[in-house]
This record gives sequence, structure tokens and C-alpha cells, in this order.
Amino acid sequence: MRSVRLKLLLLALSPLVVLLPLLLGVTMMRWIDKFDELLIAKVESDLRIAGQYLGRLEDGLASDISALARSVGFAAARHTQNDEFARFLRDAQDDMGVDFLLFAGNGVGDLPVSFAAVAAAARPEQPSASLVLFSESDLQALSPELAERARIALVPTEAAREIDRDVETRGMVLLAAHRDSEDGSVLVGGRLLNQNLDFIDTMNDLIYRNAHGADVRQGTTTLFLDDVRISTNVRLFAGNRALGTRVSEAVWQKVMQGGEIWLDRAFVVNDWYVSGYEPISDISGSRIGMLYTGFLDAPFTTQRNEMVLSLIAAFIVVAGLTIPLFLHLARGIFAPLEQMTKTMELAELGGLDARIGPVKARDEIGTVARHLDRLLDQVQERDEELRGYADNLNELVDQRTEELREANRKLEATFAQLVISEKLASIGEITAGVAHEINNPVAVIQGNLEVLKAGLGPIAAEHRTELDLIDAQTHRINIIVGKLLDFTRSGEMSEADALVDARQAIEDALVLVTADLRKHFIETLTHHEPAPIIQIVETELQQVLVNLMINAAQAMKNGGLLTINTGPKTREGLSGVEISIRDTGEGISADKLGNVFDPFFTTKLAEGTGLGLSISQALITRAGGLISVESIKGEGSHFSVWLPAAVNLSAA
Repeated sequence: MRSVRLKLLLLALSPLVVLLPLLLGVTMMRWIDKFDELLIAKVESDLRIAGQYLGRLEDGLASDISALARSVGFAAARHTQNDEFARFLRDAQDDMGVDFLLFAGNGVGDLPVSFAAVAAAARPEQPSASLVLFSESDLQALSPELAERARIALVPTEAAREIDRDVETRGMVLLAAHRDSEDGSVLVGGRLLNQNLDFIDTMNDLIYRNAHGADVRQGTTTLFLDDVRISTNVRLFAGNRALGTRVSEAVWQKVMQGGEIWLDRAFVVNDWYVSGYEPISDISGSRIGMLYTGFLDAPFTTQRNEMVLSLIAAFIVVAGLTIPLFLHLARGIFAPLEQMTKTMELAELGGLDARIGPVKARDEIGTVARHLDRLLDQVQERDEELRGYADNLNELVDQRTEELREANRKLEATFAQLVISEKLASIGEITAGVAHEINNPVAVIQGNLEVLKAGLGPIAAEHRTELDLIDAQTHRINIIVGKLLDFTRSGEMSEADALVDARQAIEDALVLVTADLRKHFIETLTHHEPAPIIQIVETELQQVLVNLMINAAQAMKNGGLLTINTGPKTREGLSGVEISIRDTGEGISADKLGNVFDPFFTTKLAEGTGLGLSISQALITRAGGLISVESIKGEGSHFSVWLPAAVNLSAA
């Protein structure tokens, strides 16, 4: 029911709570993008106005210089004494508001090098004007006062590029020149823009206050010499102008190095501004600085955020008023459905007498409710009948199931017994013949060994170890054959237990398998920790160890490492000895690992009978011990043999 309610509510409310917010979000994103585009367009327009104003200053200065050079007063003053002409130039300089006027009667050759490019570009009917970069020595030659005015201490600025100087001594000069058409004389005038605050404030008023009516503190303009602010109305924290501060390296790279215009937000001295930067070049086209216009980003960001928040708040108000109305209308539909749902839940829990009861509604939902009550009446009747049948059937099923379980247990036990009996009968027939065939040559070997000892005489003493070993091993063959016969017969294997040192038993077993290990190029590593004495038939333990070592050798046909460790280990409160035999051979797959101790099971196809590990397990179990295996295919196998200490058996 809750899922139906949820689906219907989602169907009804999705236009309001999903589609409307999505549409609102897309609209806001597009509006924000357009808003940002308008800001960028505005700062681009401001930057264009600033560039036009700077160009107008160049044209105005060129016109003023040309007008002065063509004036009657200038022509008359040229033919007076030098002092009078110099006084005339000083008066004209003051009237024009320039910082210097120079006259070269013999043409460009009489002017300093820094004036040459602008003077050379001047034509008799067309004066020239351009921004020029003056060195400190050039300014000193004109006037020590100009050199001092151009000098600006650099202020450490966050994100600016690394430089190796702390003062700017160069000057950016607006230079204009007029060349006389008759004698080629040149009149040059210039205005130093370093710390020229009147010039930058006039530009700022033209762009921001006059054009848009905005407060001058919201909009700023700056003239850069390279990346240093030499004239600006950007303020530092203390309210002073940010002369000597520098632009960020990112802006410098794009504008000064790349020659591109920057139109984006940028951090300017101490706040974020919507900024525009464009490169400034001298008359030869070399970039010497930048022109900047920008306005504070914060008021526009606040305005944008307020608009977004107002739209979100309006949506929340609409949703808050609309959703309860939807829920109220939906309650009239869901109430009967919920009543039917509760009735069905009670019926599912076994309360078949649960009913919806009288339903006033005559619509489709009311019809479904009445049909449901009639169905529940029929279900209750059928349930009572089925319960009677089920009770009888359950009794018959339980009885028959128990009979089948008992028969199955007997069948499984009989089958297992038959399998074991069949296997043991087969091995009994085989081992009886094998024992007879083995015992005869062993008897011959033992008889000839005695003859050999007697025939060697004194020499026999020199080979006593080898002869005794042959004698002991032929005797062991007889014992092994007897144990194999015992394994196929019921009853316990017979031979007296002895106190055995596990370390010595391993050393004796290694003597027997040395040939196999050497044949397969197997290295043996043994480690023995002091361990208690165990009680077991020594030949049986030796048989188990030899079997495990031979198996390991067969698993490492291409060589490997056989590691044998002994040490004390307590199991279930009993002290004992653990013998660990680990190889680096092929390993045993997980699906076969559980069957390795079964009679006749072998992982070496066409090799062996599969009885070695089964006999080994029987021998270890008879001695009260435990044999286990761990193996990973491709990484080798690890067999562990645990035997209780003799002191435990004595105490028992």
C-alpha cells in the first residue's frame, strides 16, 4: 500500500518537486551565465573606453605640439636670443600641461635616442604621438625632478611573479613630435604618466562616474608599466593608492607575454574585481605595459546570490502550500485502500475472520472492498476444510518419512561396509601372493648375507655397518609385509611398542630415501627442537616417514626443497611431538584433498596402489596420534604427524 501511495504521490508531485526545481535550476544557471556575460561585456566596454581615452590623449598632445610649432609666436621666438626662446618654451610647457618641451633645430639627430622613434615618425603635415619607455638616465637628463617622480617603491604582492628588484625607476611617457616642413626641425613634448593621478582619475570618472553614475570606488582604472601599477585609483587597506603593487603572474603571462586581452574575474590587490587588461605598446610595437579597468565583484555577486535565494525561497513557499493540498486530496483515495491493506495483512497472519465491513463508497474502490469480504468468507471455509485434510496427511507423511530415513541409514551403512569389504578382500588376495613372493627372495638374501659374513672373515668388520643395514632392512621387509597383511584383516596389528626419539626416526628414514632424493635433485632441510619421547612401534613410524618422504620426492620430479621439522606441541591438553614434512612440489587440488587418506585413492595415475597414506593413517591412529595435510595446487604440500608423548600413555 505504501508503495502505491508513494507511486501515486510521486506521479502527482513530480512536476512540482522534480521537474520544477530542475527547470528552475537550469534557468538559474543560464541566468547566471548571462549575468556573468553581461559583467564581462561591461568591463570589455569600459576597457575599450579607457583605450579610446588614452588614444585621445595621444592625439590631443600631438595636436597641441603641432599647433604650437605652427604658431606665429613660436616662429617669432625661434629667431630671438636663446634665453628668450627657452623662456617661451617654458611658458608654453606650463600652458600645455606637459612635463618638458625640446626643440631640435637640426632635426632628429640632435635629440636623445629615446625620442628618436617618435620624432622620426613625425611628418610635416602629420605629427606623431606614442607611449615611450624612458630609463632612469633618460629622465635624469631631462630633469632630476622627473626621475624622482618616476621612482616608485615596489610593494610585495601576492601571486605576482618573482623579480630581483624592489623599486621601479623607469618612466612611461606620453610623447608627441612635430617636424617642420621647411628646415626639418623637430619640436617634441612629453608628459610623464608615473604617479600622474589627475590623468588616471579623469579616465576613471569618464568611465564610471560620468557614464554610469556609479561611485568611483566601485570602478577602478590603472596604468601598468610592465606589471607595476604606476598610476591607479585602486586603494590599499590603509586607503592609500596601490602604487607599486603588481599584477598576478597569470595575468602578466597572458597579457604581457601572450599579447592577449584578459576579461575575467581577478584578485586585485585586496579584493575580487571583474577585470579587463589589455597590453600597451610603444611606437615600434613592443609591449611596455597594460591598461586596466574593473569594478568590484562583491556587489554583483551579492545581487546574484540574493536573486537565487529569492527564487529558492519562492519555490519552497509554493511547495509548502501545494504539497499539503495534494496530501489532503490523496487521503480520500488512500483511506479505503489502507483499510483493505490492513484487513489483508491480518488475513495473511492467520486472522481469516478479519473483514473490511460496511463500505459507504459506491465507486470502484467500494466495489473492490465488498468483493474482498466475500472472497475472505470463501477462503475461511476452504481453510477449515484443508486443515482437516492437512492434519491427516501430515501424520502419514511423518510416518513414511521416518521409515525412509531408517531404510536410507541402513542402506548407506551396508553400502559403505560392502565397499570396504570388497576393497580389503581384493587387497587381501593380492598381498597374500605378494607376501609369499617377497618372503622367498628375502630369505635367500638373509641366508647369503650370513654366508657372506662368514666368508669375509676379518674383513667383515670393516663393512659391518653396511652388512648390518642390509640385515636390518631385510628384516624390515618381512615386518612391512606382515603389516600389509594385518591391514587387510580385522583385529589389531601386533608388535610391541617402544620408546622412540622422533629425531632419530627421521634420520633413519632419510638414510633409506637418500637415493630417491638424490635422483630427483631434491635438497633436504631439517630442524629439530627438543621434544619428548614418543611410544610407537619404531618400524611403523619409520614406514610412515618413508612413505611421506617418497610421496614428496615423487611430487618434486624436477627438483625442489624437502623441509622436515620436529618439535613439541600440545593438543587437547596432551603434550606430544609434531613432525612436519613440507615439499615444494605440484600440490594437491582442493577437490581431491579430502580423499588422500582413502584406501586405493591416488593422485599419481598409473603409479602406486593408493594404500600408502591409508596405511600411514591407520598406523598413526593406532598409536593415538593424528596425521593431517594442507596443500595448495602448484605450491606444494604440508603433512603434519602428531604423536602423544610417552609420559601421557604411561599416565593413562
